[in-house]
Amino acid sequence: MIVAAHQPNFIPWLGYFDKMLKADLFIIVDHVQMERQSYQNRARIKTGAGERWITVPVVQESRSERIIDKRVDNSRVGRFQWSRKMFLTLKYAYQSAPYFRDYEPELSGIFSTRWDRLADLNVRLIELCRAALAIRTPLRASSSLNVSGTKSEMILNMCRAAGADVYLSGAGASRAYLDVPALEQAGIRVAWQDFRHPRYRQYPCCDSFAPNLSSFDLIFNCGPRSPEILRGARARAGASI
Repeated sequence: MIVAAHQPNFIPWLGYFDKMLKADLFIIVDHVQMERQSYQNRARIKTGAGERWITVPVVQESRSERIIDKRVDNSRVGRFQWSRKMFLTLKYAYQSAPYFRDYEPELSGIFSTRWDRLADLNVRLIELCRAALAIRTPLRASSSLNVSGTKSEMILNMCRAAGADVYLSGAGASRAYLDVPALEQAGIRVAWQDFRHPRYRQYPCCDSFAPNLSSFDLIFNCGPRSPEILRGARARAGASI
């Protein structure tokens, strides 16, 4: 069984869902420390004025707070409410995209809901993207696995708890810390994701294509073709997968 894992990012990019698509089980790593200024509470979108960040405000308490415990800052109300402003930002950015209106009611419902925990909001948005991208890989939260350790030890323990024999890793920061020999000695082969971002028509139109945005960019621009475009990207997760 192939297992992949990642923190519950906020409206993740396409590489996140490519890795999910290639796994038999995707573990949402929510029991680890929340990183500040990370993709866990912000994402990049494309607007008529160029690329920009959208950010969910969070309550800053201890630096050791776990992702599962991180609270959304709902202190502002009325027209200053973060969720109202974010929905309007997405609407103004993508109202010219062919399929934005197909998702507008669901998106409005999500951002009209009060979210107290960041992880709950992120998982809800991940589920929206999964449905739009036709991904049915089962999800499981790491907090339900009762695993300990950090970095390679934690990954090894998650793989054991999930019954994995292959761990599919992203090719980013994990290359620096992942103890491949330790996993292989435990009977778990490591496969590396090699994701090539697909190109598609973006609105608002411009001369250059902007990659690595929130997955909303593909979904709002391409609608029902999004699953095909994601799967047609030059992506592979190791020669034997």
